[in-house]
Amino acid sequence: MDIALVHGSYHGAWCWERLRPQLERLGHRVTTMDLPISDPTVGAADYADAVDAALDPGSEPVLVGHSMAGLVIPLVAARRPIRRLVFLAAFLPTPGMSVNDQRQAEPIDGRIPPVTAEWTDLGDDVWMIGPNTATEIFFSDASASDARWATARLRPQCYRVMSETTPLDAWPAVESSSIVCRDDHAIDPDWVRTAARRRLGTEAIELDGGHSPFLTRPNELARVLDRLSRDAPAPG
Repeated sequence: MDIALVHGSYHGAWCWERLRPQLERLGHRVTTMDLPISDPTVGAADYADAVDAALDPGSEPVLVGHSMAGLVIPLVAARRPIRRLVFLAAFLPTPGMSVNDQRQAEPIDGRIPPVTAEWTDLGDDVWMIGPNTATEIFFSDASASDARWATARLRPQCYRVMSETTPLDAWPAVESSSIVCRDDHAIDPDWVRTAARRRLGTEAIELDGGHSPFLTRPNELARVLDRLSRDAPAPG
């Protein structure tokens, strides 16, 4: 089975390094890519271009989007065959709205605000997050060494993808699943559960731990993705 993994804000293809071998051991062919998240001239449609370009033209993968990538993977599914969308602790775009609009209307953001505020404005709405704040938000349940490993690899993020009206016109007719992380500090777990029920028509799959199970629980996450992949509708 083909599985494509799409990273969230500040991250890159590197973030899947612990999950990828677990999926490959289960017999899956895994694709990852770097989104152009630091470029102030691009938005979600351009991120979807990067995903599409990384996929084998003949494949019909299960497409997994972490966090911000929830804004991207439906755009990919609107333009090419996808077997299943999996939203991993992820945003769900609403046609006609931006994420910032959604945040004003819905309790999306994490319930535990960070104690630190390490944010660097690089201009053009591009920001960098510092290691302590990143650890609090993204890697709250990681060991100190794992958090250092991950925060050293983070990249600047342009927030145009959050402020632009989503390019998604209508939700694609693709079976979708949602995974909620019970102790997520980035996205409210209760919002994930409610959005999965109301928007996707399904119950969110529960995982222990924080926002980044690909780092802290790769074996458990691989088993969930393996099951979802094998339950996905047949190609075509």
